[in-house]
Amino acid sequence: MNIVLVEPEIPPNTGNIARLCAGTRTTLHLVEPFGFKLDDATLKRAGMDYWRLVEWRRWRSWAEFAAAVPAGARLWFVESGGPRRYDEVRFGAGDYVVFGRETAGLPKPLLEANRESWLRIPMFNSEARSLNLANCVSLVLYEGLRQQGFVGEV
Repeated sequence: MNIVLVEPEIPPNTGNIARLCAGTRTTLHLVEPFGFKLDDATLKRAGMDYWRLVEWRRWRSWAEFAAAVPAGARLWFVESGGPRRYDEVRFGAGDYVVFGRETAGLPKPLLEANRESWLRIPMFNSEARSLNLANCVSLVLYEGLRQQGFVGEV
């Protein structure tokens, strides 16, 4: 599977997600601009020594990333307000799961243009704005891996 972070802002979140991707052999796509420098110490600390195990790509913009997505690949956009829960779809090995900035999420026009692929994680307290980005990525990624039978588990 593929995890896509669009304009990530918080280095420890990106580092934790990189570590998750290393442990699950998931490709990580980082779409600029970033809210940090890639040599940021907190980014490295959160990812520990796992960065060398991560297959990852850096993209200068959403347009550059989108142009490189293989024809027929499915993109899933995870953001509050989505018409379906993340557990109501069937994830495939080549799917891309897209997450937005910690402070602003994904752009509404992008979500509206992809409404059939817009997923949400259920919340149970209306006063809680959101969950941590790294936690959200973990929830959705492991659901996708579970659906695929945890192929490749060591």
